[in-house]
Amino acid sequence: MLSHAKSQCAVLMVLAVAVAGTSDAVAQAADEAAASLIESDSPASIGHTTAIALYYSRGKYGEDSSTRIRYMPVSHEIDGSNWRLKATAPMVEISGPGNILVNVGRVGDDSGGRVSERGVGDVLVSYTYELPAVSESLPFFDIGFELKLPTADEKRGLGTGKLDGTLQLDAYQVAGPMTLFATLAWKYRQASPVFQDLRNSWVVSVGLSYPLAENWQGGLIYDFRGAVSEFTGDTHELIPHLSWSPDPRWSVMMYLVEGFTNDSADLAIGTQLSVRW
Repeated sequence: MLSHAKSQCAVLMVLAVAVAGTSDAVAQAADEAAASLIESDSPASIGHTTAIALYYSRGKYGEDSSTRIRYMPVSHEIDGSNWRLKATAPMVEISGPGNILVNVGRVGDDSGGRVSERGVGDVLVSYTYELPAVSESLPFFDIGFELKLPTADEKRGLGTGKLDGTLQLDAYQVAGPMTLFATLAWKYRQASPVFQDLRNSWVVSVGLSYPLAENWQGGLIYDFRGAVSEFTGDTHELIPHLSWSPDPRWSVMMYLVEGFTNDSADLAIGTQLSVRW
């Protein structure tokens, strides 16, 4: 029972940190967290999770014209008894004034023009280690590091053109049928040759997950992100989510993002299909 509840909690974990960036690649969250709390039958067992996702957002971000983003990542994760290694390769489509970056946010003023670009996004590579549990009645902790490889074309507004990193601490607590979770992350951003005024920032997320019916799980995440440039303020968002697992191998996740500042999209939705093998 504990293992099942923990794995259900994990289906949502990275959701919050993934959201922090234009309400960006939320979809990479689901299975990354799930794997962290699944207790393997053998210490030497190796598991694989492959996922495909789609994220769509539209918003003005405090400007006169709208920006539309489609983010389509494919990811593969390898997990051992207490570690996970994951790579995500996305396709990105952005249409707007050219001052909004995926996984970053607003990085400039509206120039009055409009651009439409499509191409390969920045590849993400992450490693997560599950700290030894002190007690099943106390929170479980993960520590992780993610590298953003500059594979997107910065001149087309698809990325920053620089190698960036994220250091992240996750906590999970099972409370009866409910699972509580939280994330604290620090995002390091190098100065971009195109976008000079990027800042490092903190991300804080808290959430809960609760079984709604057999194979169904729902919940809510609150996400805070510090300002990423002189053109943005802090971001506050709520993310209701719903997941369905017809069997232990397959899962489908759906979510909405509701922002409370001009630095969030007016509409943001996403879904992810994943299979564990």
